[in-house]
Amino acid sequence: MKLQNKVALITGASSGMGRAQAKRFAKEGADIIAFDVNKDGLQELEDHFDSLDSNFLGLEVDISDAQQVESAVEKALERFKSIDIISNTAGILDDFSSLEDTDEELWDSVFNVNIKGIYLVTKAVLPTMLKNKKGTIVNIASIAGFVAGGGGAAYTSTKHAVVGLTKQLAYDYGQKGIKVNAIAPGYINTSMTEDVDPSLTDDLPEPRPGEAEEIADLAVFLASEQSDYIRGETIKIDGGWTTD
Repeated sequence: MKLQNKVALITGASSGMGRAQAKRFAKEGADIIAFDVNKDGLQELEDHFDSLDSNFLGLEVDISDAQQVESAVEKALERFKSIDIISNTAGILDDFSSLEDTDEELWDSVFNVNIKGIYLVTKAVLPTMLKNKKGTIVNIASIAGFVAGGGGAAYTSTKHAVVGLTKQLAYDYGQKGIKVNAIAPGYINTSMTEDVDPSLTDDLPEPRPGEAEEIADLAVFLASEQSDYIRGETIKIDGGWTTD
């Protein structure tokens, strides 16, 4: 198993890509710490792991709140003593809103989850990784981190920021034993995209939406030792959306 004896913290873990990663990481031998604001979703995930007799800790956390994040990380470390992997997956959309249709509340909410949340979670776990001289961080970006049209003004701005932060973290901490990369999904079948027109994928080289499990497979690779020579990269998994 590729993640045997590792402890993985996954944000946005109760649904979609986060949930798929939690299940896939556990299948590869990892203990799972799940952060999410969805209490019912966390309970469903906990019930799933209880049936498998897997090590699992679900914590209701607003990742845009520094105090909640710090408290949750402390609880996680009390339970598992270490955190080896972070998958910063939690994110929200902006309804493809143009700048003129984006009020300050929407702008702030998207930035607070999509980029501030990554900052807070990573900063809270970083001392443990630095102490252990090892760790892996996988950030979920988006094709909106490379092109326009994958979201609105706020969403696209945050995902460009995720790509940039991924590079900077890899640069700052690579020689201290911490590997950092990101994944840029295209249209993926999740509850977050259920209101998005699926015909957007009709003209892709692979003309279908992606599945959350495909993101999880790539995340396992990036979290494992197989990808140790890949640093600071954001890997697109978009059915060829960005080939033109």
